[in-house]
Order: sequence, then structure tokens, then C-alpha cells
Amino acid sequence: MLFEIEVPTSGRFQIVDITGEVQRLVYRSKVKHGIAVVFTRHTTTGLFINESESGLLEDIKAKMKELVPRGAGYSHDRIDSNAHSHIRASLFLNPEVIVPIDGAELQLGTWQRILFVELDGPRHRKVLVMVCPCPEFPEE
Repeated sequence: MLFEIEVPTSGRFQIVDITGEVQRLVYRSKVKHGIAVVFTRHTTTGLFINESESGLLEDIKAKMKELVPRGAGYSHDRIDSNAHSHIRASLFLNPEVIVPIDGAELQLGTWQRILFVELDGPRHRKVLVMVCPCPEFPEE
């Protein structure tokens, strides 16, 4: 089953925890055993799984900014001044994450969260979530 999550962002560089919404879609799908594929359709966004602690998220943002600064003379900036956003997405993030489902629950570790990263906001973004049952486990 394919679902869509709307992620409106309010900042230029923002990290949004979408774990709860993905879990709600798993429940809605009624899939008990399988996988959830979470995919962002935007080249200046990305996804990763990690702890959603505010200090850690600020550290991640600071390191990305340090390693790929805005306005550093990138060729793509002649088009729309967002080359740094594309480069950060390419180097540090994925357009997708895949999470196992067992007992209708995302099988994330204790501190793991699914994090959406906006690199060129604020914008109105969409994330696709495909919930796929495992054929080895017939759904009840």
C-alpha cells in the first residue's frame, strides 16, 4: 500500500521526526509483518535514522554546514543558489529508509527515529510510504 505524508517545513534547514506518522500508516495498512519503505521525492531533502535528541540534531546540522557551506562558489548556484542543499543531500543523506515491521510495529531501536531533513525550505514537501507485507507471514 502506498501512502503520502505531507511535511510542511518552516525553516531553511530543518529536521522533522516523522516516525509517528509512519507508524500510524503501518497500523492503517493492517500489515503485521513486512517492511515500510519511506521515500522523499525532493532532491534537496533526505532521510536518516538516528536519535532525535535536540543537541545531536544541532550537532548534525552544524557539521553539515561546516563541511558544505552555503555560497562557497558552487557552479549550480548560478541557477538558484541552493547547490549546498543538493550537495548536503548527496553526501550525508538518503532519499529512502527501509524499516522492518513485526507485529504491526516498526522495528526501530530504543532511540531510533525516522528523520526527514529539509535543506532548502521553507517548503511544502511530500514523503511516500510504501508498506509491504512479507509473503512468508500471511496476514491475519
